[in-house]
Amino acid sequence: MVYDAEKRIAVEAVIEACRLCREVQAALVSAETLDKKDRSPVTVADFGAQALVSARLAGSFPRDPLVGEEDAAQLRDPANAETLEKVVRHVQARQSALSAEQVLAAIDRGTHAGGVEGRCWTLDPIDGTKGFLRGEQYAVALALLEGGEVQLGVLGCPNLPVDPDRPDGPTGCVFVAVRGEGAFSRPIDGTERRAIRVTEVVKPAEAAFCESVESAHSSHSDSAKVAEILGVTVPPIRIDSQCKYAAVARGEASIYLRLPTRAGYEEKIWDHAAGWAVVTEAGGRVTDIHGQALDFSLGRTLRNNKGVVATNGRVHDRVIEAIRQAIAEPA
Repeated sequence: MVYDAEKRIAVEAVIEACRLCREVQAALVSAETLDKKDRSPVTVADFGAQALVSARLAGSFPRDPLVGEEDAAQLRDPANAETLEKVVRHVQARQSALSAEQVLAAIDRGTHAGGVEGRCWTLDPIDGTKGFLRGEQYAVALALLEGGEVQLGVLGCPNLPVDPDRPDGPTGCVFVAVRGEGAFSRPIDGTERRAIRVTEVVKPAEAAFCESVESAHSSHSDSAKVAEILGVTVPPIRIDSQCKYAAVARGEASIYLRLPTRAGYEEKIWDHAAGWAVVTEAGGRVTDIHGQALDFSLGRTLRNNKGVVATNGRVHDRVIEAIRQAIAEPA
């Protein structure tokens, strides 16, 4: 297939980053850090994951730039020497040949502007920072764009149950999608591959909603209005990060709403590219709240779109109409 090498490297890089995040979480997150609202553990994991993925991509596809969430300016500040030491230590535990300066350079590769020309990768090294700190859901999200269109998406979800029917079973899974090839999942700590599909729900009233835990990320009040218009009575499934895309793609939910919380906000491409690929290839549909396709060709943000709606496809138009009624905006 066209993107076989890219898919293999991307999956390996995301799994490596997920394992680093697990190690940082185990070593640095504690009741004390939570009590103090100390974000330093997620900072270490964020920078470490970006360094690992960026270095792996640079080694395999040196001409491909990276649109990343982070740059290394903060780590270069002498006041953050302790954080830098922790980042380098955790990265070298997985890629021992990387020096501290090479770790910083790998992180700095993420400053590309994106756009419609050529190929580029986009990465969110930890999507769902509060979920990471709570020991709940977060994701490592990587996607390949060519000509401004998403061709490949990989979502690593270290705390998501491998089998949705066994919530107390093993956790840690990776979701992979290549344009035109469908979507599948596999365990982080295994190789068994399983095709995934969205639900076949056709009545919106029977659809399960999935939305952000944090109300700052999506308007819960507007979501409740949408649910009421659609006749949905089941309480929403609230989880952090692009794991919501995974939940829709493998049939745990039929609708994911990310409704605007403030005027002028522009969604970042790294927050949605991988999830878009996984849901779309699993048979679903992803648009903005007006039903317009997400435009990843404009740089680092989806500036021509407002909000995000992901569904199983069958209920999508009804959901878009309900959103229009709920927030009283013209289509």
